[in-house]
Amino acid sequence: MITTGNRGRTLGGVLLDELNTPIVLAPMAGGPSTPELTAAVSDSGGLGFLAAGYLSAEDLGGRIKQTRTLTSAAFGVNLFYPSTPSPVTSFGAYVDQLAREFPVGEPRFDTDAWADKLELLISEPVRAVSCTFGCPSAQEISRLHAVGTEVWVTVTSVAEARIAADAGADVLIAQGSEAGGHRGSFADLPAEDTADPLGLLALLQLLVAAVDLPLVAAGGIATGAGLAAALAAGAAAAQIGTAFLRCAEAGTAPLIRDAITLDTPTMLTRAFTGRQARGLRNKFMLDHLDAPAAYPEIHYATGPLRAAARATGNADEVNLWAGQAHSLAVELPAGELMRQLSREAKAALDRAVSLRIQCY
Repeated sequence: MITTGNRGRTLGGVLLDELNTPIVLAPMAGGPSTPELTAAVSDSGGLGFLAAGYLSAEDLGGRIKQTRTLTSAAFGVNLFYPSTPSPVTSFGAYVDQLAREFPVGEPRFDTDAWADKLELLISEPVRAVSCTFGCPSAQEISRLHAVGTEVWVTVTSVAEARIAADAGADVLIAQGSEAGGHRGSFADLPAEDTADPLGLLALLQLLVAAVDLPLVAAGGIATGAGLAAALAAGAAAAQIGTAFLRCAEAGTAPLIRDAITLDTPTMLTRAFTGRQARGLRNKFMLDHLDAPAAYPEIHYATGPLRAAARATGNADEVNLWAGQAHSLAVELPAGELMRQLSREAKAALDRAVSLRIQCY
């Protein structure tokens, strides 16, 4: 068991103190997230999360029920906070360009069934609900609190962290730029691309100084040593995703299961979804460096081309979401991976404690 002492807090977050291992499963939408993987992580002392992104409320309800048949341990659900519609003028030309070469779908806006999923989680509560792409309103957070659910919010900056704290969030998921998949930023603003996004270590230090809420570190953590580093920097736990992609319990597509074993560089792109996301660098990303910010419209437009690429094993025309440390992912059952990460983290923390640091 690895135990951590959280800083003083006034807004809950007690679930983190119940974990035997400070590991949170990243909710990887679009396939990798499964009830089996969620249950395996929770049964191993961590906290599994189901990804609700792209699911209907009915499908989400089915996955929650299935997870409950697999484990009696606590688990959480992640929701995508809805954005606002993008004007056609911001993405029409890009979709037309793609249509000349690839099969494309109808670009459309939706809220990812936010309201329906929220009502489901109020009527059938889980221990924690995390949000990506934004922060629920204070009223929505209060409704979740009323049924015993903690609210965790993904943040990428101090400004976002303060918004979430003011709204009543219990835990902040500090997502560094190293993380695979979509950036959890509240707004995706191309005008800010000239500024370097914060890496995890810098973000953790800034958040420790700025807010008094427990932090879960996310981004580029693939080993127990990485977990130990996050804990030493002030996190109460680490959220890990890419390292679990090769587990048998994960619903990872064969194409990415194999691709992440290579030393392919990663990069941030809007090419596939209209929102910044980190994946293995490929030709499609490099050919569409100027893809506009229009999510979820571009996500739906590129659906057919991504499906076609997956069906034919074409790694150059599909999103292969992964964090910067993807090549360290190992093929192990999720429970064994949890034990390995825990052993490595404890060894790393013991090494750090043994170092001589003198104060004069």
